[in-house]
Amino acid sequence: MPTLTNMEKVNGIVISGASAPTDRHILLGTQTASSSATLSFSGLNSHRSDVLRSSFDELEFRFMNMHPATDDKDFMFQVNAAGASGFNETITSAVTRAYHEEDESGGDTPTLHYASNPDQAQGTAYQTIGMDGVGNDNDQSTSGILTLYAPSSTTYVKHFTSTGNGIHASNYSITLHVAGYINTTAAIDEISFKFESGNIDAGVIKMYGIAKA
Repeated sequence: MPTLTNMEKVNGIVISGASAPTDRHILLGTQTASSSATLSFSGLNSHRSDVLRSSFDELEFRFMNMHPATDDKDFMFQVNAAGASGFNETITSAVTRAYHEEDESGGDTPTLHYASNPDQAQGTAYQTIGMDGVGNDNDQSTSGILTLYAPSSTTYVKHFTSTGNGIHASNYSITLHVAGYINTTAAIDEISFKFESGNIDAGVIKMYGIAKA
């Protein structure tokens, strides 16, 4: 297994010369929402010549029980490439949605289909992940995983995949599978998560580095 030989700090987490865990996931940072407009991780590219570039193939963001302050809102992400600001990088994505009504009282048939509304074609908006239309009842939220591949590469565009599930405002279980690319060859330096409007009332996001095999 690889060993991280340099001591670096990412989002306040010190990574020193300890061997990577056997599952190759190394926790780099945690953000916890409390009526937060956004949750962000910065400095992803600050040490790309050593720890992040040499040790990690991927960055994985596990978002858990993201609860909107406002009903029926999409959960989303965007990034800044190195030297950029504004969280408006160009994204092309493909999205599939599966849903099933909680009590089937509406008579809808469980469905899997391509979702043309949350996808983008060279768009600069935040990309919907997890699910669209998250409800804000006390027991409603969305959880899932977003993976960025080779985020420190300066040769290729940045591919990403995400799978998540949540409870829609109309009491549907909805699962979104999202895949696409961020059209920049610059390294990714920041990532931001939010709901389309209103605050993130509660939820936790953990950022992991996936160590090279």
